[in-house]
Amino acid sequence: MAQHDLDSRSVDWFSVNVFVVPMLNQAGSWPLAGSPAWRQLPDEHPAKLAAVLDGGRHHALRVDTAQAALAEASQAISAAADWAAVARDIRRRNAVFIPRRPA
Repeated sequence: MAQHDLDSRSVDWFSVNVFVVPMLNQAGSWPLAGSPAWRQLPDEHPAKLAAVLDGGRHHALRVDTAQAALAEASQAISAAADWAAVARDIRRRNAVFIPRRPA
């Protein structure tokens, strides 16, 4: 996997939050993006954009926390066993051939 692929998958919620909070503060309040109240707003209404920005911020938070959980799980799995020894055992077991005989 190329480095730019990894970079594009890494999400930092805090940076997103810092970017959108000033715009959200200007809007004051907003409906949930996609809700009936949101759909009734004119496209140029600041609350309509604020709802979409807030939705993006929420998505970034979900991705960021999922990344952290995956990293934590990876560390736990790595520490759970001596994986080199497990691989050696599997290789040794695969080296043994026991022919089957019909009953």
